Amino acid sequence: MGFKKMALIVQKYGGSSVADAGKIKNVARRVARTRDKGNQVVVVVSAMGNTTDELIKLAYQINERPDERELDMLLSTGEIISCTLLAMALEAMGYEAISLSGAQAGIRTDSSYSRARILRVDPERVTSELEKGNIVIVAGFQGITDDMDITTLGRGGSDTTAVALAVSLGAEVCQIYTDVEGVFTADPKIVPEAKKLSEIGYEEMLELATYGAKVTHPRAVELGELFNVPILVASSFNDKPGTLIHGGVSMEVRNKVRGIAHDLDVAKITVVGVPDRPGIALAIFEPLAKANISIDTIVQNASINKITDLTFTVAKSQLTKAMEVVKPIAQSIGARECVSDSKLGKVSIIGTGMQNTPGYAARMFGALSEKGINIELITTSEIRITCIIDEAKVKDAVQALHRAFELEK
Repeated sequence: MGFKKMALIVQKYGGSSVADAGKIKNVARRVARTRDKGNQVVVVVSAMGNTTDELIKLAYQINERPDERELDMLLSTGEIISCTLLAMALEAMGYEAISLSGAQAGIRTDSSYSRARILRVDPERVTSELEKGNIVIVAGFQGITDDMDITTLGRGGSDTTAVALAVSLGAEVCQIYTDVEGVFTADPKIVPEAKKLSEIGYEEMLELATYGAKVTHPRAVELGELFNVPILVASSFNDKPGTLIHGGVSMEVRNKVRGIAHDLDVAKITVVGVPDRPGIALAIFEPLAKANISIDTIVQNASINKITDLTFTVAKSQLTKAMEVVKPIAQSIGARECVSDSKLGKVSIIGTGMQNTPGYAARMFGALSEKGINIELITTSEIRITCIIDEAKVKDAVQALHRAFELEK
């Protein structure tokens, strides 16, 4: 058989995959199977089930404004629990395993609590444990600053941990196991005839993830693309083949829409009657950025008599905070009023074929107008068209677009 170098595989298991003792044992069996094939295995786990939400709830019962550092310290315990239990489960099966916190695994971050970014991974400890023959279990979603403070990485953090480890260890592939079987042409809960894609390019996956597909987090896809690490998304509950997200996707699918994404978490703010002069956009958006409010779509109407309306969208959870920031600014720049609408959603069609084939927008708008769906705002990228619509119509829109672009075929 010669000296075939062992493959190094990073696997990540989400919260629903490790929700209770039985499921943790199931994950241990899956990890053991991968090990039995002669691979070195590093496993990243999320907190069990709803642990993180429960911990947040508990914190807010104790203190209505918990300190961010303390909150991260608290939340980091969720992943510590599941990674130690998984190590115990593997040991009970006769495998050598060791659990490591994010800090022990060398995950170094900046100090933005609750949404820290990974600066680098120092992989020495993980590498030395692998060399000893251990399966290494790493707590996802967490890292440590240079001042030795524990941070959490924000939504999708465990996916990001897994891809960052795969990059720094030079892993063959990063496998993300979750409660879905892969990436579908639309959410199967809304479109039962949606098809599972066997592969998809990083660019398309990034747009799908950013515009509402909950399968993997955009940050993880970005990292994978940057360092060219293939990411497999598959179910931890069965052995069906998942979806491979990678660089070299075949040329032929380039003339098609690959998927429909949707997101119900949309609110819009319109600053009405804004004087149209240089510096106004800065006056509005700089304070929002400072308040850590992410702006998605921005639309400015053509001005009439040097007066215009400026509309932008934010996540629903940030609407109140955003209005608090914008109202005083609107007054100070002499705008007429500031209005908001939180009953919105967005629906997007995504596919690299749009770059150079006309007609996609027309077909999209046609499908929506046939269903009597009004479009509030439109935004596009080279490979995506997004419409902001009434949240009550999102389900109809996804179904209509899936049919219009014949994605079930």
